[in-house]
Amino acid sequence: MEVRRAPERAILAGLEIKGAQGRAPARKDSAFTSEESMAELAVLTASAGAIVEDTLLQARPAPDAATLIGSGKLEELREHVRFHAADLVVFDSELTPTQLRNLERILDCRVVDRTQLILDIFARRARTREGQLQVELAQLNYLLPRLTGRGAAMSRLGGGIGTRGPGETQLETDRRRIYRRLKKLEENLEAVRSGRSIQRRQRQSVPLETVALAGYTNAGKSTLFNRLTGAEVAADARMFATLDPTVRHIVLPSRRKALLSDTVGFIRNLPTTLVKAFRATLEEVVEASLILHVVDASSPVAAQNIEHVEKVLAEIGAGEKQTLLVLNKIDAAAKDSEAAVDAIPGSDRAVRVSARTGEGIAELLAEIDKRLSLDPMAHHTFRIPAGDGNALHLLHEHARVTATRYSGEFCEVEADAPESLLRKLEPFVIA
Repeated sequence: MEVRRAPERAILAGLEIKGAQGRAPARKDSAFTSEESMAELAVLTASAGAIVEDTLLQARPAPDAATLIGSGKLEELREHVRFHAADLVVFDSELTPTQLRNLERILDCRVVDRTQLILDIFARRARTREGQLQVELAQLNYLLPRLTGRGAAMSRLGGGIGTRGPGETQLETDRRRIYRRLKKLEENLEAVRSGRSIQRRQRQSVPLETVALAGYTNAGKSTLFNRLTGAEVAADARMFATLDPTVRHIVLPSRRKALLSDTVGFIRNLPTTLVKAFRATLEEVVEASLILHVVDASSPVAAQNIEHVEKVLAEIGAGEKQTLLVLNKIDAAAKDSEAAVDAIPGSDRAVRVSARTGEGIAELLAEIDKRLSLDPMAHHTFRIPAGDGNALHLLHEHARVTATRYSGEFCEVEADAPESLLRKLEPFVIA
């Protein structure tokens, strides 16, 4: 019988850089306050399966090289760990190997930083072989510089004639093993990328354009994907619920078909190792004809989330792609304040939807239809023999029929038809 482990107890710790006057200096990510960042860290920790017992935020003019937060706050943090019998402490900043070792020694419990926490969530969520390879690659790249400092206690002696002496340290063995594994993972992922490129070329050989969903994690992309495609991709309120890319057909109002791709969500300070490891997945966004930038309109930090997603899109080479802003969860946002939704940057050009209720979905499909240029639509009149059921079926299946008239042995059909269908039915076109 499987034994269920009790949830781990976690203490959150963060650092706020403040100057002599107590004001935070201008930073690239200053749109996010320290309190908002800590609130997001709490959601991440809960998504990883831990219970947040307490939160400590230290204000300093600069990070402490040895412990990040300084000896005084560290002592306070140790008391909190003892009081709550905490299993781990989660830091909102990325810790150096030295800081990590010092903190674990002083706090006498496990210490993880923001990057390690996100990597752990990714490891839990990955289901496909590709996703698991990408997560392992990111984890090993994170672990490699943190092997240093295990000390002489990790040295081992040879066991046999001719092998006596200091031998090699466990550190060197671990490094060599990790380098070998990294090489193998990169080879495997390159094979995945090659396979994905072949699949993409096969898709591009037919007149189908790809629309990619992108956005901040927990913006409701998977729920919107399910609403548009009728699929059953896992969707819940946890961060990074979707890691593995999924592609499905959607039928547009013009009767044209397109491919919709659901991808991993972005987050503030997304670890560089993850961006590199998930290059194969993110290629779906880069190669898309249209990006649907999904935003949680009910979030108080929607504007900042848009900014961070645009930053990541630029980093992966998709910054110049045609993008449509989609304000999701509009049913929840409207309850709070319509003015707050109107204040979101680009809201005047955005499509407002609720993936949960279906509100605005028809308008979204119409806007997607209007923006896709491949296989353009044109209005034509077709004169088809009434007994040619195949031609009539093609029209009703792949075009938008606006009028039908019967004249003797012929059927005249007015329809908005894509160019690919027009080529097949060219003998029947009369106008």
